Amino acid sequence: MKFGAHLPLIGFDDRPWTLDRMASYARTAARLRYVTLAANDHLVFPKPWFDGPTALAVALPHAGEMTLMTSVALPVVRGPAALAKTLGALDALSGGRVIAGVGPGSSARDYALVGVSFEERWPRFEESVRAMRALWSGDGSAHAGAFYDTTGFRLDPPPARDGGPPIWIGSWGSGAGMRRVARLADGWLASAYNATPATFAEAKAALDAELARRGKDPATFPNALATTFMYVTEDAGEARRIIEQVIAPTINRPPEQLAERLLVGSAAACAEKVAAYETAGLRQVLVWPVADEERQLEIFRERVASR
Repeated sequence: MKFGAHLPLIGFDDRPWTLDRMASYARTAARLRYVTLAANDHLVFPKPWFDGPTALAVALPHAGEMTLMTSVALPVVRGPAALAKTLGALDALSGGRVIAGVGPGSSARDYALVGVSFEERWPRFEESVRAMRALWSGDGSAHAGAFYDTTGFRLDPPPARDGGPPIWIGSWGSGAGMRRVARLADGWLASAYNATPATFAEAKAALDAELARRGKDPATFPNALATTFMYVTEDAGEARRIIEQVIAPTINRPPEQLAERLLVGSAAACAEKVAAYETAGLRQVLVWPVADEERQLEIFRERVASR
């Protein structure tokens, strides 16, 4: 099992986002041997949300050898060409350490802001993935579809790697989602607050079958659990407060569901959840501390990951 860390992009408290905050967080994650530094993506949200690609660029000089991942970015909302340009630049600057985690997003307000129909998100999303690959291909291949046409265009300078960063697709685990991941992606990002170890195992079994059907090796196909909101505490009352007053109002999920699914609570309970996911076939957890962020990265490493 590997562990990565989400950058602190959501305004769970009143702390400002500064260069020093992002740099210090990245240095702490690197020192503690987290392997991935991840950034999620929204334009508008119930709480303030700092821009993900900007945060990754700020953190890059302090990230050591960590992989940089969007978890996920929104190519339909941002535009596949603009997102490909941004992530290609990050890949070049990092020496080829970017993973482009992408998804359609679940917020209609993001779509309304940019004037794109939320009902068109799925066909647009599939085309956007193909358009990004074409723009990174370097061999003149193009995507020409109903929504996007890259014919006659190339993005210079190119990413560090031929063909650009690997593209992982975020999915909550539906049958259609697993077929889409198998068809289009280089990896799968699951969602912690929309899954349990049992539902993850079911979705992974469906994905493995679809990968095998397409001649791909399930044993080498990577996955990770994203948006794993985390706060390790031995104080049951504090854990309950974090769930009910901090996380639940932010993501609009029932507190009892979040208490069951997220890594909030005692070190032993959190370790038990991680172990269940490992048994289910999960390969990496991307933790997201919701308070006291750098100290929580240390506590998770010392008291949970060590188990």
